[in-house]
Amino acid sequence: MTRRRPATLIQVAERAGVSLTTASKAINGKDRVSDATRARVMAAAQELSFIPSPIARGLTGGRTSTVGMIIADSMTHRFAVPIMLGAEAALSEIDLSMITCDAHGDHARSLELARMLAARRVDGMLVVGDNNAVTASVTAQVDVPVVYVYGESDVPGDVVHMPDDAAGIGLAVDHLAASGRRRIVHLTGPRRSTAAAHRVTGLSARLRRHHLSLAAPVRYGEWSQRWARATATEILNRVPDADAVLCGSDQLASGVLVALDEMGRRVPDDVAVTGYDNWKVFALETEPQLTTVDMNLEALGAAAAQDLFTMIGGARPEGGVRRHPCDLVIRGSTGSPAAPPQGISGGELDRLG
Repeated sequence: MTRRRPATLIQVAERAGVSLTTASKAINGKDRVSDATRARVMAAAQELSFIPSPIARGLTGGRTSTVGMIIADSMTHRFAVPIMLGAEAALSEIDLSMITCDAHGDHARSLELARMLAARRVDGMLVVGDNNAVTASVTAQVDVPVVYVYGESDVPGDVVHMPDDAAGIGLAVDHLAASGRRRIVHLTGPRRSTAAAHRVTGLSARLRRHHLSLAAPVRYGEWSQRWARATATEILNRVPDADAVLCGSDQLASGVLVALDEMGRRVPDDVAVTGYDNWKVFALETEPQLTTVDMNLEALGAAAAQDLFTMIGGARPEGGVRRHPCDLVIRGSTGSPAAPPQGISGGELDRLG
């Protein structure tokens, strides 16, 4: 006689017509689940003879209820921290904890850490990469689910969560065009940078939509205020009628603002300036404060954690890159907003424009 396999939490969620997270909360008596939904989940669990395990409550197959996070490069900590906070919040909702490790930019160390975490029987792993470079995959080296975030894996079948940089910079172009800016220049990071490449692609496409072209060729350089200051001075002396400088990072935008001040050019009256990252150290400390693109990194981390959660539960999602929307935060560097600074999505800009 064939022994029937125990029902999984995924099957319970499907039977009840709810998400896996909601099913987990209902089964485990967590708050923020309505009585009607909880009753539907419990009824589905009873119909399927679902029995939660004493350790992972039916999700992790009796493992440790722990997820490993590998930060691929120490240089990305400024971006990794909000991703980590978002992932941690999402995982704590379903009683999973997280161990964080730093590979210090060393691929061999990433592999060593992945094997170490697998030996400790973590239920899955998140690998936080560098948006400027491709992340070396560790998936084949471990026997637990792995999700990559903020760094495209070099293996096409891996599950990857990324900010939509092409659409993100498009929001800035839409805003500048709606503000009447027509002579736009673009300063960004190294040509080899993945993020810079995606943003230039998005910039070019969105400019064409507005029947615009750049007032000068894209300038690639360092993620450096000093470089941005010198380069902006050079370009604006060569293209004196430029009315907007769109920057690939807030750090670059900060350097551009210094250059404009030294040249006696008023911001935003003469030249509007936009950044990218919504890095508060720069965006809120400049004068005027920066209009910038926010990659919503906490939400990105939470989405990656949710995908990992479903994989731990037995699902096998299609591999590839999931790109998540960014928001535009409008501040004084493109014009004094009538209301306090606010985030604007692409759809909202379309309605405004």
